Amino acid sequence: MENSTTTNSNSASQNTDQKNAVLKEICSKWSKFSEQDVAAMKGKTDLVSQVVTKYGLPQIQAQSEVDALLKGRQIGAGA
Repeated sequence: MENSTTTNSNSASQNTDQKNAVLKEICSKWSKFSEQDVAAMKGKTDLVSQVVTKYGLPQIQAQSEVDALLKGRQIGAGA
């Protein structure tokens, strides 16, 4: 049973590390977002909407840039 607990703990740690890495990548690419702004986002759609609003990009361009940055990873509550 101890291995199961250790595995779950390692998995949770890796998930947290991955979320933090994504958050930092987003803040690095779009400097108008604070880490708190990104952490409060509910998902990819929210990020796209915020990129459109804060940077004045067309929706399709913002979607493309977000998709390229996330590379299938998730942000927000569903992550």
